[in-house]
Amino acid sequence: MAPDADLTNEFFQVRRHGDVAVIVPSPQIEHLPETLLQPAAQMVLAPLKEDPPNQIIVDLSDVGYFGSAFITFLLRCHLMTKTRGSELVLAGVNKEIRELLRTTALDTLWALYDTPDEAIEALSGVD
Repeated sequence: MAPDADLTNEFFQVRRHGDVAVIVPSPQIEHLPETLLQPAAQMVLAPLKEDPPNQIIVDLSDVGYFGSAFITFLLRCHLMTKTRGSELVLAGVNKEIRELLRTTALDTLWALYDTPDEAIEALSGVD
């Protein structure tokens, strides 16, 4: 995938900012059954596996909540980045999702940022 190229399907959009990929799930993922979520996620992850970004940001600004199927997707993204010594972070995390991540202890696995811009700045070392 060329730098700064965009990839979109019905449920996810991916934007590249140099070596940082921002995955933006649609609010529709809140109601998507696992049988549809996983194939949609695989379509997004396949190009990222071919041309891996150094860092991945999952922008949850438009997502109100999610269940175990989406947590599985996040864990797959996490494993993809960790095997290369990179980092996955979450941005735009609302109060309900923060509570879910705290309850499941996943907030210890991923850094949480209020906005995608804040996460991009932190990951790219921009002042």
